Amino acid sequence: MKNMFFLAAALAATVSVTQAQDKLKTMPGYEQYQKVAPQIYTAVKSGAISAKWSEDGSSFEYSQDGKLFKYDVKSKKATEIGDAPKPEPRRRTGPARGRQYDSSVSPDGALKAFTKDRNMYLSNADGSGVVPLTTDGNETNQVKYGIATWVYGEELRQNTAMWWSPDSKKIAFYRFEEKDVKKYYVLLDQLSLYDSLEIEAYPKVGEPNLPVDLMVYDLDTKKLTKLDTRDGKPFQDGELGTYIYDISWTPDGKELLFHSTNRLQNVMELRAANPETGKSRTVIREEWLPSWVDNSPEMKPLDNGTQFIWASERSGFKNYYLYNYDGTLVSTITSHPYEIAGIVKVDEKNETLYYMARSGDNHMKMQLHRVKFDGTKDVRLTDPSLNHSVSIAPNGKYFVDVAQAHDVAPFTNLIDAKGKEVAELEKSDMSKFEELGLKKVEHFTFTSKDGVTQLDGLIHFPSDFDPSKKYPVILSNYGGPATNAFRETFVNPDPLTEYGFLVLNIDGRNVRGRGKELLDQLYGNLGLVEMDDFAEGVKSLHDRPYFDKERVGVYGTSYGGTTAATMLLRFPELFHAAVANSSVTDWRNYDNIYTERFMGTLETNLKGYNRFSLMNMADQLEGELLIFFGTADNNVHPSNSLQLIKAFQNAGKSIEVQVAPDGGHTALNRDRMMEFFIKHLVTDYQKVVR
Repeated sequence: MKNMFFLAAALAATVSVTQAQDKLKTMPGYEQYQKVAPQIYTAVKSGAISAKWSEDGSSFEYSQDGKLFKYDVKSKKATEIGDAPKPEPRRRTGPARGRQYDSSVSPDGALKAFTKDRNMYLSNADGSGVVPLTTDGNETNQVKYGIATWVYGEELRQNTAMWWSPDSKKIAFYRFEEKDVKKYYVLLDQLSLYDSLEIEAYPKVGEPNLPVDLMVYDLDTKKLTKLDTRDGKPFQDGELGTYIYDISWTPDGKELLFHSTNRLQNVMELRAANPETGKSRTVIREEWLPSWVDNSPEMKPLDNGTQFIWASERSGFKNYYLYNYDGTLVSTITSHPYEIAGIVKVDEKNETLYYMARSGDNHMKMQLHRVKFDGTKDVRLTDPSLNHSVSIAPNGKYFVDVAQAHDVAPFTNLIDAKGKEVAELEKSDMSKFEELGLKKVEHFTFTSKDGVTQLDGLIHFPSDFDPSKKYPVILSNYGGPATNAFRETFVNPDPLTEYGFLVLNIDGRNVRGRGKELLDQLYGNLGLVEMDDFAEGVKSLHDRPYFDKERVGVYGTSYGGTTAATMLLRFPELFHAAVANSSVTDWRNYDNIYTERFMGTLETNLKGYNRFSLMNMADQLEGELLIFFGTADNNVHPSNSLQLIKAFQNAGKSIEVQVAPDGGHTALNRDRMMEFFIKHLVTDYQKVVR
């Protein structure tokens, strides 16, 4: 549809990628793609095993080639003990995206709490004996209990809004007031004879938040208590207590724990509330005023019931700390100038923590460490030249180690407590990979737009790659804050390369795992700083003779769709075609929890919001753009794409549009996407159509 101005969208629902669009079958690369691409993901027989240790640590079981094996540590021998259990079909578990469970069974299994018609109820587990816990929730006053909002579900990961105490004698739950909050309306069922409407309290940037409270019902006293979560102060949007989430009970059930942040999300407190008096206190206070705090730090309660391990970025790098529940800092467990990456095992008897850290040759090569609770005797137990995932025996004497890198297929070894290799267990079979002529991805580095920071990328090659030829290029990036495009797990070449493309993944200063100060450069500048770096990554490859710098495309979904449209508009000299799926086109269009965390508020950063708007860049369009969105997207609302389409119309710019009728937060069918890229980026095709 080149050189045509779309006033109406060409309809295209998402379909299986195995069903080619009608023009794709006649395009260059299609036969090669059909021949090789279906075989890529099975080309490596992985040497990674998943070990299930026996309780005494003397053996472990694992599955390989459809068989179940038992490995005896003492004899260093594996014995086949039967057929591997069949994997259960993958089913979506839990509520829909952004939603919460509407009921919860008590730990003792006797009772069920549930929300209905905006109120909370209690019943026997079989549904009999229903007792109302609240009665004032209704549509008129817009009060609701036992349910949160879509934004709380999406951005604060609240998939439940009710929490039983460990002894099943108390139930805590949310109370929200929606009356003064603006609603967003999403049209559903537009393919049916009559449509329907989804109405959601969805606070966008600068809009008022819902007043939120925590309630606790005591089954013995029949008393309903509203917790004092703000030191006696009422809800005040912007202050600490604007967002309340990550609710849980202490192990003894005497206090309810929750996280409380201000609207800027640069201050977060872990607080504990007494469910009988309602009074709450601060356990830990975290601040990172240059940008934002981690809303949900890793927290590991200890079995002793009085202490927990807490991850904090207060030093500029994520490290572990040991706390008492009374708020006393017992010890600093780690104090690295690199980031920890997850607790693997806690040995309370020996006061020892096993954890992963980004202490390898680069930040994506995870390493196993062991350290005492007091911070002494910290030792790395794995090879820093590789990325590791481990399974530790219950007695701590051995661990099963799966090692790999972006260009090293997984292999598995048995390692002892000193980090010494005891036995080789499995290695990957690369014979089919080599038989197909597949090329390993290449890691490259470049310098950030700041002129100082070294950043990373990956380049994927087609199986029939010829360095004497020039290849069109596609950048495949998400690009959001604290995410990674470069990785050190073994990476199969992207199947899209078989159409005759190079495919790139590039990190910017948005990268996760390299400390807070790097991410601080992103704060208030979404759509600018990280995009500058993606451009630098592409420019760093221009001197490669096989890189066709005149034919470069970019695509992505959600933040990746924003990346795609932004790169095309801001860097027309570098990018020539883009597919933007479900894109945020102005940060003011998106929810306030996510956006204000990284951009600040309109009051603190109006210039930053004004600098980004894609609608203000519409007249800069030089390349080819395809916009795709779903009409029922309740995450990145259709208004984002519609506003951008209107801006292009006003600017007299020709674009292509595809719509998923009744589709949600989704992406264009990849076959249709490749039709678009081949049409605009492949010289041989352009010669034919001319």
